[in-house]
Formats: sequence, C-alpha cells, structure tokens
Amino acid sequence: MSISQIQETASYSIETLNGAGSDRRRTDSVAIEAPLEIRFGGRPATVLMRTPGHDEELVRGFLYTEGIISRADDIISLHRPDDLPDRLAGNVIEVQLAAMRRRPSLDRSFLSSASCGVCGKRSIDSIEIKATRVESGVTVRRDLLTSLPPRLREAQPTFSLTGGVHASGLFTPEGKLVAVREDVGRHNALDKLIGWALSANLLPLNDHLLLLSGRVSYELVQKAVMASIPIVAAVGAPSSLAVDMAEQFGLTLVGFLHSTGMNVYTNSFRVD
Repeated sequence: MSISQIQETASYSIETLNGAGSDRRRTDSVAIEAPLEIRFGGRPATVLMRTPGHDEELVRGFLYTEGIISRADDIISLHRPDDLPDRLAGNVIEVQLAAMRRRPSLDRSFLSSASCGVCGKRSIDSIEIKATRVESGVTVRRDLLTSLPPRLREAQPTFSLTGGVHASGLFTPEGKLVAVREDVGRHNALDKLIGWALSANLLPLNDHLLLLSGRVSYELVQKAVMASIPIVAAVGAPSSLAVDMAEQFGLTLVGFLHSTGMNVYTNSFRVD
C-alpha cells in the first residue's frame, strides 16, 4: 500500500484464529499511519506520523502548540506541492509564515512518532512551555461530565471501524459537542482540534472543556495550556507530570471518567 493514500483506513485480508479451531478469513479495517512532512521555504523541517485527514488543521495546531505561531494570520499559506513523486503525494505540506526571514526552529529532531508528542525534543529545558496560568470561571456538573464519554465514542467513526485511533472532543460546559478529531496519535488528534479552533477564530478556549479518549500525558496538558482550556477530562489515567503541569497552570484535570464517577486530580472547584 502506497503511503500517498489519503484515506483514514485501509482494508486487509486477515485470518481470525480462536481456541475452538473455527478459524476464518475475513476483511479487517486498519487505521492508516503515514508520515506528513512539513516544509518551510521548500526545505523539510519535521515529519509527523499521523492518520491522514484534517492535515492542514494538524499543521496549524502543531505550529501553535509548539509556539511557532500565536494566531491564525501568522500563516500566509499552507499548500501541497504539485511536483512531488507518487510516494510523497498527499504527504507533504509547504508552510509560508508571515514575515518569515528564516526557517523556524522546531527544537526537535526530524521525526515525531505517532505515539509520542514530545519525542525528539533536544533537551530537558525544551519541554518547558512559555504560557500563563489558565484563568476561567467555567464550571461543569459532575453528572454532565459522566455522560460525555459515550457521546464522544458515538462521534468516532474511524475508531468504530478500526479500534485503533484516539480522539479529542471539545464540549461546552452545557455538554454540547463542538468538534471532535481522531488520529493514531493522541497528540495529533488534539493538534487537529486546536488547529480547527485556530482557523475558526475560537482561541482561547477558556469557556470550553476537553475530553480525551485515553490516558493523559504531559504533552496533552501542555497543548491544553497553550489553548487555554480550563478543564481536561479523560477516560484513562494521568501521568505524574500531567498532574503537576495541570496544577502549575491552573487546569482542572479529571481522570478515569466513567458513568458512575471520576477522579479529580487538580482544581476540583470547577466540578460541581
């Protein structure tokens, strides 16, 4: 299968085996993982391993959460070069930044894998973020929070087909689903969501809450801080660094969210 495909899923013929010996062959859908090369001035800057789809949002969100841009009009244009070989078609985006005098430094090595949003950073100091505390008077009812995971699950078509992608969902405090994005990389899903919000002129998102389909690690809280999201909830567990960063920047961090309850790790005053 060529990596130039832009579908979110691919079909494979597989063999299903079980202990009873009733093996069978069938077709299975698998989430696509493919490289996306970001270029400035025709020169490669970094490669993101992602699920194709919403690529421009991914690039906008990635550049925003990396601190390369701070508003939508910092980007003059995003386009796919038309002179690429077949193996690269659909997997390269050229970025033109406003008043770009030099190639921006992304402070990371060339490849960013789908499983890690901070892998490739050059030093421990480089994982520190330059942001202010999130100030928001938003609160949410606990019964509303516990009702959200099934609603996010219903809005995940790629997961329904493959079982192999993460999701980030943006909700209002009243429980309205504003937008959802999926990707094999949990950090990519959030970058796509933030990139969408940036294009829609919705940033900062200090009157919304974020729901994550899996665990909460440092880079997801970091991205939420950059987008000023005051409440981050997840169906999985947080890491220690995620908890520490949420406390430092004033986020309410909820983990193990399910129909009967949740754990609130920081700033519980926002959960009624």
